[in-house]
Amino acid sequence: MYSNEQYLLELLVEAGALDPSAPENIRAEIGPTESVIDKIVQDGLLSRDYIAQVAAGSSGLDFVDLSSFEVDPGILAQVSADLVRRLNFLPIGDDGLSLQVAIADPFAMETLDSLPQLLGRDISFFVAAEDTLARAIDKYYPEKKEAKEGDESPIVALIDEMFNEAHAMRASDIHIEPMEDRVRVRCRVDGRLVEVATHPKKLLGSIVARIKVMSNTMSIAEKRVPQDGRIELDLRDGVHIDLRVSTVPSNHGESVVMRILDKSALALGLPQLGFLSDDEATFDRLVTLPDGVILVTGPTGSGKTTTLYACLNHLNRPDKKIITAEDPVEYELAGINQVMIRSDIGMTFAAALRAMLRQAPNIIMIGEIRDGETAAIAIQAAMTGHLVLSTLHTNDAPSSVARLEDMGVDRFLIASAVRAIMAQRLCRCLCSNCKIDGSLTARQSQILGIEQDRIVKVPRPGGCEKCRGKGMKGRMGIFEIFEVSDDVRELINSDLSSAQLRKRARELGMRTLREDGIRKVLAGRTSADEVIHVTTGDAS
Repeated sequence: MYSNEQYLLELLVEAGALDPSAPENIRAEIGPTESVIDKIVQDGLLSRDYIAQVAAGSSGLDFVDLSSFEVDPGILAQVSADLVRRLNFLPIGDDGLSLQVAIADPFAMETLDSLPQLLGRDISFFVAAEDTLARAIDKYYPEKKEAKEGDESPIVALIDEMFNEAHAMRASDIHIEPMEDRVRVRCRVDGRLVEVATHPKKLLGSIVARIKVMSNTMSIAEKRVPQDGRIELDLRDGVHIDLRVSTVPSNHGESVVMRILDKSALALGLPQLGFLSDDEATFDRLVTLPDGVILVTGPTGSGKTTTLYACLNHLNRPDKKIITAEDPVEYELAGINQVMIRSDIGMTFAAALRAMLRQAPNIIMIGEIRDGETAAIAIQAAMTGHLVLSTLHTNDAPSSVARLEDMGVDRFLIASAVRAIMAQRLCRCLCSNCKIDGSLTARQSQILGIEQDRIVKVPRPGGCEKCRGKGMKGRMGIFEIFEVSDDVRELINSDLSSAQLRKRARELGMRTLREDGIRKVLAGRTSADEVIHVTTGDAS
């Protein structure tokens, strides 16, 4: 049934296909819920093809005859059957720029408006006759029958096993990498890549196509440009996981990386981040201040976003209004207003932050400060009574001052608004099931700056089934907290270089990343080699 049947009847009258009195006469013969168009077709007055051609012409769209049209299976695989049936359309082609779609009702605004957003692509619409479209949908997307054991194709089974194995390993992401003569599959576990499988090169196309189909929004026909998508699925143990998918064309075929979005991070509080008790008390005091900027710094993959989520969990109370700006919003947080950054339509971090300030929040979280405009607005927000949490890409805490200055923020504003900067890294924990007694070697003591004239007893990695023989399981943070006290405020205003500021901050009591790591080695929580590896750039 057409969404605007009266308008279509007027078009048919204008085209001379119907007598002006015909619609009212027919309406008098049928029930109140029946369609005049259906009755016109049943009585043989007009064909559905002709009606579709009139509707297409009035909308500026082309008519397509699906009765003599064959759709490539690769095109069909780009869209789920549920979406096709819900919005009543059929994908029929892909020219690399847009997905070509047949619809019966060019007046169905829900389909016209929502389909490009749902599929993440430009759409070229064509109009087909209602009956031929229905038959084509039934032909290409038959109703699912109850699955029987053994019905799955080998590729479907292979991909499902890959996801289940990655989850069992506690992997954070899956890498499918085309090599010259094979396909390598690696998983990142506790920050380290581990090869878990290898497949014949001929399977690459089928593996990538299956993953694109599962994402619902990626083009199976497009292999020349990078694509992004998302997969939601239930594993065989009943666990629901989300994956963010990225494909990139390489010299040996499309490379795929799938990041497993770990929703357990949503439940973390400050104690689960890995703080020792004194640092936890300090950070707790800082993030509960009524205003100011709190920055978390470190390279990609250092756990900055997890720390921010833990802060939000800690601060989320009924008497506080919290708004976040994220790119993208990966997890939904109950009780918190989350805004997704869309730079392509002008919703940048700066634009979102300006809008957020008009919402009268108490606490603002910005996924990342990337430019001077965002930095300036964040500083202004902090100085007008808001607590602002955000991240920066710097190697240590004191160098964030120079980074903000490079973005155009004056030092006196940094000194006035910033309350603390915390650099962090992630290091693997000793497996609690198999760690064994040991002591620091002379080399480890020398590198870590520990007196070598005494034997320092610390646990070391063992190896068991629970940690897959690695001796390490799980990760925790090591931290460098640079609190902006009155003394530090004077140092920032004195125009010191990053190196000088870092030296003076240490003299005032700031512990470096390596020093915090050493404390956790001595506490038996991680290994000396792990801290040495993670803090190589912090050797001074």
